[in-house]
Amino acid sequence: MFDARIRPLIDPPLNEAGRRLARSGITADAVTIFGFALGMTAATAIALGRIDIGLGLFLVGRLADGLDGAVARATRKTDRGGFLDIVLDFLLYGAIPLAFAIHDPVQNALPAAVLLMSFFANGTAFLAFAIMAERRKIETDAQGQKSLFYMAGLVEGFETVVALAAMCLFSTWFAEIAYGYAALCFASAFGRILFAWRVLA
Repeated sequence: MFDARIRPLIDPPLNEAGRRLARSGITADAVTIFGFALGMTAATAIALGRIDIGLGLFLVGRLADGLDGAVARATRKTDRGGFLDIVLDFLLYGAIPLAFAIHDPVQNALPAAVLLMSFFANGTAFLAFAIMAERRKIETDAQGQKSLFYMAGLVEGFETVVALAAMCLFSTWFAEIAYGYAALCFASAFGRILFAWRVLA
């Protein structure tokens, strides 16, 4: 919901940093993989009970996730880069709730499972429409320049980062945050399905 609104604020510094990284020879794919590695290390730390360390690594990894696109814009965008970015994002967003479930299965397993199901519903609607949009040559740059059609929703990348960070900051409230965010994800999935139903009619 807020991704498009914060773009004008974060894009200029990200683009400048991306140009500097590109001039140093660092590729967008390398930044993507580095950010994913940080994120998975964060998930490991959370699973082992070092949630404070996990939060720091997660946030730095998400910064790298913003930088990879900036590096690509400063050099050359590729289909492989776009594919890698979205796949690793989805894997990481699933790894954090799983880490909380591993850390405390008695308290966290069920809310983590509900949250992951909501991610599955939202992600499926998002990616399935992107395929159909490509086939119909439907394009948008409302969320910035993306490698695929980025269908807006009630919750997007910014909200997901905030929710996962909140789980780390207030880990004793993991279940409540997970259930609440899952409800928003299901609502977002429903909205995306309705949008696709109308557009593809």
